[in-house]
Amino acid sequence: MTIRLIAIGKTDNKNLQVLIEDYKKRLKHYVKFQLEILPDIKNTKHLSEIQQKEKEGDLILSKVEHSEVLILLDENGKQMHSLAFSNYLQKHMNSGLKSLVFVIGGPYGFSEAVYKRANGKLGLSKMTFSHQMVRLFFIEQLYRGFTILRNEPYHHR
Repeated sequence: MTIRLIAIGKTDNKNLQVLIEDYKKRLKHYVKFQLEILPDIKNTKHLSEIQQKEKEGDLILSKVEHSEVLILLDENGKQMHSLAFSNYLQKHMNSGLKSLVFVIGGPYGFSEAVYKRANGKLGLSKMTFSHQMVRLFFIEQLYRGFTILRNEPYHHR
């Protein structure tokens, strides 16, 4: 199975980028993982929130195949602890799924079209984090999930 994380806008914080690259490297031992960064929408000051979400949504949907399972990282999504998340990953792997796609939306969230296409929503926290930090937190949780599945000592129970 391949796991892809799609996010809008590059990470401009070099410290976060170093940590993201570290966890991406660690994940290679468990799963094929791809981080795909979509460019920021240009001239957003001339767009309403809805227009910006729609443009970002079109860009996101252009990167997702019909056969892929699409999970939105959304503040209103289902929250789970790390053990439950590892089981969630295992369930998807057991289903024979070829590709699981997670998406971090733009600053205003997702368009209605993206919500309609999505197969589920996952929330990382009730707190608000920068989109750049969410990338790191999510990739670390992926790594943690796989170490749990392999019964490795990274996660302390």
